[in-house]
Amino acid sequence: MTPPAAALANLSPRSQATIQRFVTHNPEKPDLSPFPRSKLAAVLVLLFEEAGELRVLLTTRSKDLRTHPGQTALPGGRVDESDATVIQTAYREAHEEVGLPLNSPDIHTLGTVRPFISLHRLVVTPVVALLTDPSIISTLKASEDEVAHIFSHPLEAILDPALSRKEPLVSPGTEDWIYDTEFHSTTDSSVPMLNNTYYRMHRFRSSATPIKGLTADILIHIAEVAFGRPTEYDRWAEGQPRAFAATIQTLSPAIPSLS
Repeated sequence: MTPPAAALANLSPRSQATIQRFVTHNPEKPDLSPFPRSKLAAVLVLLFEEAGELRVLLTTRSKDLRTHPGQTALPGGRVDESDATVIQTAYREAHEEVGLPLNSPDIHTLGTVRPFISLHRLVVTPVVALLTDPSIISTLKASEDEVAHIFSHPLEAILDPALSRKEPLVSPGTEDWIYDTEFHSTTDSSVPMLNNTYYRMHRFRSSATPIKGLTADILIHIAEVAFGRPTEYDRWAEGQPRAFAATIQTLSPAIPSLS
């Protein structure tokens, strides 16, 4: 979904090229019909430009939430019965969680990327959008029940974590960055859900809570597509499944029966 030329006019040439690269991407369109509606979810990857670079909107989840309390997340959640599409789900959730305006002429849907499987076996579709009026960011307000903090991070720093050096990063040694590395940390572990193959957990130091897990995986994929290059670090654990099709085939028989 290419945004109108007027929407891109105020972006730097580099950001324009990045957006154009993303919208010409043709992701796989897996058949999600075997999955019950209760197992479908969507997140909004909202991009905006600041000081000539693209940033992504993020939240820190409330510590009172039942799942992933206090962790970094993209606005999003499960598909609701009233949602006609996963795109509608992503925008509705962003409106509920951070007050992002609905049907704003300054927000342009760029498209979706392949779904991801969450720890709770939700099939999560990332919806990517461009905000062309960054002043809206300052008007956002966190939902007290769901969101503890709203922040952003440079998208390119997901490919090259050292680029976050200029950010007001949390202090090392605090609960928000307990790792020995300066900007990026990984751990490889065996995951039963993936037939005991290995999975590499990525963590990125930010100005708030670490960007990690599913959120990190989604942003890595989108950044690789948008910037047209791989990560500066080793992305995968040895033997880690890379194809979504392989993962979805493994989970298809199990997900419909889950409560």
